[in-house]
Amino acid sequence: MHMSDALLSPVVGGAFWAISAGVIGLSSRKIPAEPDGSKTVLMGVMGAFVFAAQMINFTIPGTGSSGHIGGGLLLSVLLGPWRAFIALASVLVIQALFFADGGLLALGCNIFNIAFIPAFVAWPLLFRPIAGDGSAPMRLATASIAAATLGLLAGAFSVVTQTMLSGISDLPFNLFMLFMLPIHAVIGIVEGVLTWGVLSFIASTEPGLLHAASETRAPKTGIVTASLFAAALAIGGALSWFASSNPDGLEWSVAKVTGKEALASPAETAHEFLEGLQKKLAILPDYDFRKTGEKTTVPASPVNAGTSLSGIAGSLMVLVLAGAAGLFLRKRSPMSEKL
Repeated sequence: MHMSDALLSPVVGGAFWAISAGVIGLSSRKIPAEPDGSKTVLMGVMGAFVFAAQMINFTIPGTGSSGHIGGGLLLSVLLGPWRAFIALASVLVIQALFFADGGLLALGCNIFNIAFIPAFVAWPLLFRPIAGDGSAPMRLATASIAAATLGLLAGAFSVVTQTMLSGISDLPFNLFMLFMLPIHAVIGIVEGVLTWGVLSFIASTEPGLLHAASETRAPKTGIVTASLFAAALAIGGALSWFASSNPDGLEWSVAKVTGKEALASPAETAHEFLEGLQKKLAILPDYDFRKTGEKTTVPASPVNAGTSLSGIAGSLMVLVLAGAAGLFLRKRSPMSEKL
């Protein structure tokens, strides 16, 4: 559900840049004030895992579309909303800058839709009341599926609203909504099931990670950290070869409404500048090596060195960026100063 710049006007894109930056600033002040800073050091590993997991697009049968997890709910449950927001914002920044996944003008919107809504809407309003302390398996399953679906639906509605407010595309609001909501409801259910699976594993290994961030007991995180980091490298380095090539829910919806696979960005200064900047910064655009213009044959094997390099390099980049943010914020914590 990464928006492209072609859907947004500079005013709307800039407004959501400001909103997302403001929430990042607020999060950086809230995290050090929380009594339990033990989860802050997990931000890098959790972010790396979500980066890799987002590379796996799964096919939606009978639609010609695909979807992937957003990861915002999973991070919110494990890290708390403030840490989750910064960790997922780190993922989206790395994706936009170095892999051309989502536009630079659209980065603020993507952070709001994919990170803010799960962390500050779906997690507190649905997951926490339903899941409770996470000890009841059925409540955990219900909470995961319901909150993930709500988060995806709210994010899809936000995409349509941001597009409508921009007024630079020919996408009719009602028709665009008609395609966006059902396909993202299905994606949300799948994400909910996958989130439940990860949380169930964590509940069996270190249930303390499912507790609220205000609890004083610092959970042991060694097994979970090692498992998620290994999973990130395995998913990004190998399982990403088998991702669906179908368009994601947003691209599919745009194509259904307009009959075009992708919309061209307006010939405006802001769009042209940011598009040119992104092309220069993206070292592995679309998670592959840069195209040379020469014709290539389709390989018989799914093995793709460019995809593997993208998955591993991107996971490590997020590990460093989100991990550095976590370490910096932990050092600012009043609790760490007393140790």
